[in-house]
Amino acid sequence: MNGSKDPLHGLTLEAIVTELVAYFGWRELGQRIEIKCFRIDPSVASSLKFLRKTPWARAKVESLYLFMRREQARNAPRA
Repeated sequence: MNGSKDPLHGLTLEAIVTELVAYFGWRELGQRIEIKCFRIDPSVASSLKFLRKTPWARAKVESLYLFMRREQARNAPRA
């Protein structure tokens, strides 16, 4: 184990946004977190620029990422 209890430890913001887009798509992401960079001409680059200087939005993105991971774990087939 990596020793850190933080589930976001070692993840870049770019990796988080990229996984969220792959899972939800821009449209649903913009509905779940209502920020312009997800709704109007969205891109990973523009999102990163906004999120890096907007702590409240970054917190929402990180929270949604953790929710997504819990959903993935819950829906994973049991061995």
